[in-house]
Amino acid sequence: MGVFGLLGSGNLGNDGSLEAVLGYLRAEHPEAVVDALCGGPETVTTRFGIPATRLHWNRGEYRTASRAGAVAAKGLGKLVDVFRTASWVRRHDVVIVPGMGVLEATLPLRPWGFPYSLFLLCASGRLLRTRVALVSVGAAEIGNRPTRALVRWSARLAAYRSYRDAQSRDAMRAMGVDTARDEVYPDFAFALPTPRASAPSDSPGPVCVGVMDFHGGNDDRPRAEEIYRRYLDGTIRFVRALVEEDRPVRLLTGDACDASVVTAILDTVDSPLVTAAEAASLADLMKETAAADTVVAVRYHNLICALKTGTPVLALSYAAKSDALMDRMGLGAYCHPAREVDADRLLQQFRALEKRSPELRQTLAERNRAVARQLKDQFTALTTALFPAADHTHTLRKAS
Repeated sequence: MGVFGLLGSGNLGNDGSLEAVLGYLRAEHPEAVVDALCGGPETVTTRFGIPATRLHWNRGEYRTASRAGAVAAKGLGKLVDVFRTASWVRRHDVVIVPGMGVLEATLPLRPWGFPYSLFLLCASGRLLRTRVALVSVGAAEIGNRPTRALVRWSARLAAYRSYRDAQSRDAMRAMGVDTARDEVYPDFAFALPTPRASAPSDSPGPVCVGVMDFHGGNDDRPRAEEIYRRYLDGTIRFVRALVEEDRPVRLLTGDACDASVVTAILDTVDSPLVTAAEAASLADLMKETAAADTVVAVRYHNLICALKTGTPVLALSYAAKSDALMDRMGLGAYCHPAREVDADRLLQQFRALEKRSPELRQTLAERNRAVARQLKDQFTALTTALFPAADHTHTLRKAS
């Protein structure tokens, strides 16, 4: 079996999805021999103990190419990757793309980057009769024609598809993919172990503020810097207001690129009440959110960490997927646009959220139980689709 994606590249959400899939395979299919084709093979091998191959032949794939030599290397890499990907796919019975927003472009994305790599994977799987499964993935309608075409054909060529929300399935249907047999299940990160939450205190406790190096999406490139400044300024004003109320603030990230935002907030607010967490995994992030009274976050998987630990959270929403997630977990009223952060209105929403904290914690406990049942259904469906022999054996055992 193979796992595929931008794994080990510094994004904690992507790596959390991999961890959840590996947990499923080791529990339900311990006979499976697993390796990865991914962005950070050394990290994946060190952390998860599986062999891993670099996703791209060109090591400078995600660096801007300005010189002729770098441009030529990128072009050659695209050709070499056709054969590298096919060779890797040929060695597998099944390849899983675990979660992640692989069918969306809600953040800046070039068609010949990851969308091209995903297309090579799915096309190779169809040609070489290796089943490729896109499992609990995120999707969104894409305007850019080359990216849209690559994503649409990747989905069509996959042997199995499921989505992490109904909006993702609707988006693929709108882009011309037959989704009649596709199901919706929760994000894989909800399958990870949940740390124990801290006992509630009578006095106001710490607030986790998840941050992001946010410049908008593909369609926002002309005003990317304006969006970033507005997001950062609004977040700084919000953090400063909490500090003025003597609230400890813990800054969370979800990707290595978010470190610059943390530095900007720490330097500007300049208070001992504001500290930064050094999280290396979703498990670390969940420990932070479990210890908080309240969370305000922008990254999708930071929201998941708060929701899974039952901590009331306010979403700085940059895409429909965040709104859908919050609505699914009963907190749909607590979303704020990340592109237009208004610190005063954000504070009002934050205070309204905290007033309902006991009630919302109960709501989250109920929703998390439902999510756990849905994830069991996802893993059962995955076994049926990808391990038919194993599923038949399991059925016979149950019958006997």
